[in-house]
Amino acid sequence: MKDFFDSIPDLSDDTISLRRITPGDAQQLGEFIRDDSIYHYLPTFLFERKFDDPVTVIERMYTQGCEEGSLLLGVYPGAYGRFAGIAEIYGYKESMHKVCIGYRLSPQMWGKGYATRAAGLLSDYLLENTHIEIITASSMVENTASARVLEKCGFTTVTTALEDWGFPESVTAYKWFK
Repeated sequence: MKDFFDSIPDLSDDTISLRRITPGDAQQLGEFIRDDSIYHYLPTFLFERKFDDPVTVIERMYTQGCEEGSLLLGVYPGAYGRFAGIAEIYGYKESMHKVCIGYRLSPQMWGKGYATRAAGLLSDYLLENTHIEIITASSMVENTASARVLEKCGFTTVTTALEDWGFPESVTAYKWFK
């Protein structure tokens, strides 16, 4: 990701902001990463769950995380809201002009359109301000809420595949394309 961005983007609309996660977000991030309900439909190996201490996560996410190919942005309701989730850009393939996106929100934010706004902001930014031509996403077949988010953002399913997301069994996931 270091080769992809000159600086960490700061994105917003009239509902949410996507921006760098800071040490001031450590308490909320800690509560977030300990909430298993958030990660029920997500891979087990996400960057923010590699460390027990949220301060360590924040210290390393814009160095080690970017080196590992992932850029995490905090999701904040309104211009100055409290940390409420993560929007992610990962899987950058320069030769294909392709990148993947993901998102995860606190349960109190579910069903309020924030995931759709976050995915839309990421997609619009990538298509309008970078050389990216292909944006992909994945969602477990069982995660109908995430499927609705991606459909609202103009993604279409291209295939269903068995994926190794770190669970004891492979999961069936939709592969989305925009």
